[in-house]
Amino acid sequence: MGSWSKLFGKSKEMEEMSNVKLAVVFYSMGGTNYQLAKWAEEGAKAAGAEVKVLKVEELAPASVIEGNEAWKATVDATKDVPVVTSEDLEWADAIIFSVPTRFGNMPSQMKQFLDTQGGLWASGKTVNKVVSAMTSAQNPHGGQEATLLSLYTSMMHWGAIIATPGYTDPVTFGAGGNPYGTSVTVGQDGKMIEDVEAAVKHQAKRTVTVAEWVKKGNQ
Repeated sequence: MGSWSKLFGKSKEMEEMSNVKLAVVFYSMGGTNYQLAKWAEEGAKAAGAEVKVLKVEELAPASVIEGNEAWKATVDATKDVPVVTSEDLEWADAIIFSVPTRFGNMPSQMKQFLDTQGGLWASGKTVNKVVSAMTSAQNPHGGQEATLLSLYTSMMHWGAIIATPGYTDPVTFGAGGNPYGTSVTVGQDGKMIEDVEAAVKHQAKRTVTVAEWVKKGNQ
């Protein structure tokens, strides 16, 4: 345990970090990924980063949302969260995405946002962004890893630097052991089954740390 904390635990250097800018970009229908985003914000701020929590634009018709209590509650709970823009991505040194699984892929709301970033990509402004991702599904083998890989495929085209949690801290195992990014199973009651808060915060701190290494290397 000592070696883990020595390599990736909280340190004086991390506490003093203040120049890394992190955008936590999420899409949430039932509230799970909004909660993951807020935990990531806490973890990144504890590492000294400047953080923006941002949502992608909802594309579903209001009539559909109104017919789903959990979905409507999430829309209401996130009404004051800013919608992410290209300017937010340009501002950020690092980005953490948090999305639910949709048939082993990212939801269309997130895909649509990524697909509109051609101008940013063409101008080279996505290069060397440090990125990481989290996800949720209704069962442990509901496409969680495939969803993260689908998002990372886009990031490879961006020229981004992917910073997965791997097995850099034992908390990963407590959250189910997904090395691609924190993933959580959500029961029929809408509650998370695994305890992933610590894993999310570790992933956020690791993302910020890698972004600091990249930023220092470019100075």
